[in-house]
Amino acid sequence: MEPSLIGTRLASAAIGPILKKLLVNDVPGAGLTGNAPKVRLSSLVSFRGEKRTLTEKDVRKLATTLVERSGSGPGETPFPADETEAVTDTLAATLTALGDLDMDDVQAVRMGHHALARRLRAAAPAPDGLSTDSVLYLESMTEWACLHILEFFTQRSTFVARSLVEQTRGQAELIAKVDALLTGTPGVAAQDVDFERRYLAHLARKHGRLTIYGIDLHHSPDEWPLDMAYLSLEATGPDAGPDRAALTPEPGRGTDRGAHPVHGVPADQALARHPRILLRGVAGSGKTTLVQWLAVTAGERAHGTIPFVLPLRALTRHGERLPPADRFLSAVGCPLTPPEGWVDRVLTAGRGIVLIDGIDEVPEPERERTRRWLRDLTSAYDGSNRWLVTSRPSAVRDDWLAVDRFTELTLSPMSRSEVTTFVRRWHTAAGPGAASYEQQLIDTLRTTPDLARLATNPLMCGLICALHRDRRGFLPRGRKALYDAALSMLLTRRDRERDMGAPYGVELGEAPQIQLIQRLAYWLTLNGRTQMDRAHARAIVTEAVPAVPEAAAHADPDSVFAHLLHRSGLLREPTPDTLDFVHRTFQDYLAAKALVDRWDIGVLVRHAADDQWEDVIRMAVGHARPRECAEILSELLAAADAAPDRRTQLRVLVLAATALDHATEVAPGIRERILERTAEVIPPRGPEEARELASVGRAVLDLLPGPEGLDHEAALDVVITATHIAHDATLPYLARFTSHPHLAVRSQLMWGWSRFPAAPYAEQIITRLDPGLLDFTVVSDEQAAEIVRLGLRPRGLDLRPGLTADGMALLRGVIGGARSLQIPGTLARFVDPLPAENALETLTVIGYPVGGLGFLRRLTGLRAVEIYGSTTAPEEAWDALAALDGLSFLVVHTRTLSGMPETLRLPRTEVLYVHADAAATPLDVIARTFPALVQLRLLGDLGRQVHDLTPLASLPRLGSVMGVGGRFAGAEKLAPTVEIRI
Repeated sequence: MEPSLIGTRLASAAIGPILKKLLVNDVPGAGLTGNAPKVRLSSLVSFRGEKRTLTEKDVRKLATTLVERSGSGPGETPFPADETEAVTDTLAATLTALGDLDMDDVQAVRMGHHALARRLRAAAPAPDGLSTDSVLYLESMTEWACLHILEFFTQRSTFVARSLVEQTRGQAELIAKVDALLTGTPGVAAQDVDFERRYLAHLARKHGRLTIYGIDLHHSPDEWPLDMAYLSLEATGPDAGPDRAALTPEPGRGTDRGAHPVHGVPADQALARHPRILLRGVAGSGKTTLVQWLAVTAGERAHGTIPFVLPLRALTRHGERLPPADRFLSAVGCPLTPPEGWVDRVLTAGRGIVLIDGIDEVPEPERERTRRWLRDLTSAYDGSNRWLVTSRPSAVRDDWLAVDRFTELTLSPMSRSEVTTFVRRWHTAAGPGAASYEQQLIDTLRTTPDLARLATNPLMCGLICALHRDRRGFLPRGRKALYDAALSMLLTRRDRERDMGAPYGVELGEAPQIQLIQRLAYWLTLNGRTQMDRAHARAIVTEAVPAVPEAAAHADPDSVFAHLLHRSGLLREPTPDTLDFVHRTFQDYLAAKALVDRWDIGVLVRHAADDQWEDVIRMAVGHARPRECAEILSELLAAADAAPDRRTQLRVLVLAATALDHATEVAPGIRERILERTAEVIPPRGPEEARELASVGRAVLDLLPGPEGLDHEAALDVVITATHIAHDATLPYLARFTSHPHLAVRSQLMWGWSRFPAAPYAEQIITRLDPGLLDFTVVSDEQAAEIVRLGLRPRGLDLRPGLTADGMALLRGVIGGARSLQIPGTLARFVDPLPAENALETLTVIGYPVGGLGFLRRLTGLRAVEIYGSTTAPEEAWDALAALDGLSFLVVHTRTLSGMPETLRLPRTEVLYVHADAAATPLDVIARTFPALVQLRLLGDLGRQVHDLTPLASLPRLGSVMGVGGRFAGAEKLAPTVEIRI
């Protein structure tokens, strides 16, 4: 319902007296004498304090009255009727929150009714489980209530006096401040403004470009413009979101992150909501890039805001003391000299944004001193300044800065769409020479799971983009070279090229670090885990240190472990007592290397059917030398022959076949044996085998044949397999079948939509399907939105219960243009607003429609109606059916027929299907109501009841009666031409 309509129903004469009951009049004057306190809202409401005249129960009654009045009158109701009680409770809680706001009446009026409504909604419990219509209604109702509440405040005699007093005092204070500024510090303001202009320009030049460290590039630029390449990621954490939590969580977000609800907020907007933030993120997650972005855009986002960028790795490189505020600029090597006292004036005025990057890059013994330094700063300048501190997740414990009122947030991994956006921006920033590689890389990331698993943060995405561009569109053949490049960057080159030094007093080359870390990966994989106790990890590393000469040169093994944990970029601490790899794929890669180094081939083969070991085995083939590779593959074939069941055999064969691409060199005989065995199971034979093959996983896609040369049944089987493999790489494969002539193949492609993200599947598959004879199955609002966005006009729609009222509203125009519609009974009422000139000819309702059959009156073109539900239909439902002049085909349930009025006639219905149950079917009612009946079919469980066909003898056009398993009597009374099938 439009807010204006609610306002019409709640005119001032109606709402004013109701809301006035919430407020009191016996309050003090303007507060001019003595030290009289301001008039707080809590003293103006009638349900707080000692002189309360209303209870919270009374407030609930007032809310009930408001809801009832807003719902009265002609036109649509503002929200679903079954949510009335929940809406009333929420409105009452919102009004009750008026007494909890920390402000006075003058402040409330100055704020305005829109902002006051937002504050009320934030102070009250968020709506839980309400529909969108109900939420919108509550927002409009709260704003109307606030408008009248503020009107009441302004009518109080004391309000005008207090407003004038505060206005006069405020003007006097402002004049005094300006006078002091002009007389006490002549010229300082002008100097500050001039310097700030130069300083912000300096920050834009210094931080306005992105650098990727640790890559050998010969054809790519070293840096990229920040404003072209920057991608805002999401920061999550307890209560990270806006004041009022989202009504429904985003899919895939906000779950399994601890006991508190998790909300998301764009990382570059987080400081606008939280003045102090400790932001955690794994290596390469974009922490430093975020700091750059905030530094460059601070002046644009808030006029007069001044950023200070303090990279701790530079401030503590030689053990220097952390700088006081007046040395912020000189400590980071800023070539500009600020006016005397400028930093102090900025921070005292609350205009600073202090960006402290890299707590993890401070040596561990110095972190407590760093915290004290930060605490001194925030205490000295505890105004409106904004503070951001970044750290890798494991560097400091949870709540490390909680006592200093810092909110802890964590940078989330990049989503698939964010990866695509990053790649596009990277190539734009890299210049015209990179444009031709952009789409090629996007397609590669979509179809290559190895790359997709790596590309979850800006650092790794940047690595892949740079390598792809630098090698002219050819990434390293196989994963091994790519992982080697990534490991080289993370383990040594990145810190060295950033001039990090040795925060833990340890300098190790790439090879010794790999030797130590792969022991952790080996233990985790061998024990079927992805996390281990920190103490156990420390023991494994310290035990191995003496065997690695470069590591053994350091006297303290604990320092070696600390270096690997905090500086390798491969490890992290999910909790203070546990350790895991930042990417599972790095664990698999290093575990495979350790297994080959140890030549534990028996361990590999024993786990050949375990999907957790698939990548480990493939990577082991990549690490192995030719003879070792041949032995591993031969053992896999032997394991397939010895498999205890068909599914295990399929899994091992597919594993062997997909491992071939990882091998550097394979004997021709081994390759031929594997390919011959694979051809025996691919393509699959029949739907059951197709689904069984799909259970093997994404690897099957690399082996499935295309449509060329396949008969209709084989094509259907491979499509069934592929649609059961929910992976990005599936879409390009399925797209090859969109124009297939076999309807069953296209129908399977339509059914597969629900297993994939709605937008990419719609763009690559649904838009290319031949719509002839094909029903479009829609199971979610996201799919509905895609149909509308892409302008699709299907002839047939099969709507499923996953849709909501919002999705139905989106599809209204699409439904009106369709020829056939299948819909759940729970959604049937949303068809009612369709225009009378719709094209619908066939309607199928699954379950008796909620709200009855009245909506059929608008569907005047219907020729066939199918109602699958056993509810008894009231008389008005039959009137709606009788109004359909063209209705020739009807499907109903026996119980639905039992409510048919005696006077009802449906003279144009020729075919009637009745879903029967154990009770007798009212054949006399059928004969009376359907005089033109040609075909009658009784479906379902007819039981042992004998059905007397005698009443049907009165039907002159009856041609057949069918009822599987039924017992009929009186058949001899029918015309000889009537065919009876039992």
